Amino acid sequence: MMSLAVTLGGCGFVDSRSPLPLPAFFRAKEAEPPPPEAPPDIKRLVGEKLDAVFVSTSRPANVRVSQPLHDPRGPGWTACVRAELTSVMGQPLGTQTYRIFINDGLIADRRRAEGEDTCATENYEPI
Repeated sequence: MMSLAVTLGGCGFVDSRSPLPLPAFFRAKEAEPPPPEAPPDIKRLVGEKLDAVFVSTSRPANVRVSQPLHDPRGPGWTACVRAELTSVMGQPLGTQTYRIFINDGLIADRRRAEGEDTCATENYEPI
C-alpha cells in the first residue's frame, strides 16, 4: 500500500473519483459548485424582453409574472409568465402560461407550462 502511495504521490494527487482505495488526503478535492445567481428583477426582465417569451404576433396583454425560484437543475432561476394571447387570425387564445429559465440575467429558454410545473399554484403580479 505504501509503495502504491509513493508511486502515485510522484504523479500528483489522485482524482477524487478514482477507484483506488486510497486515504482521503491523497485524493484531489472536488470543485465547489458555483454559488447561485442573485434573484433577477423578473418584472423588468420580462417587460424588456417580451419577445423572448411570446411571439410578437400573439399581442400579449395583461402580462403577469410569478416570483423567481432557484432552478433545481443549475445555478439559474425559473419563473412563470401568464398573458392573454391572440392567434395569428385575430382570435383570442385566452390565458397562456409559460415557464421561463433565467441564466446570467437573461431569459435563456421558455416552454409552455405543464402539469408538473408549479405555475398553476403560483401568485402572479402584473408587470
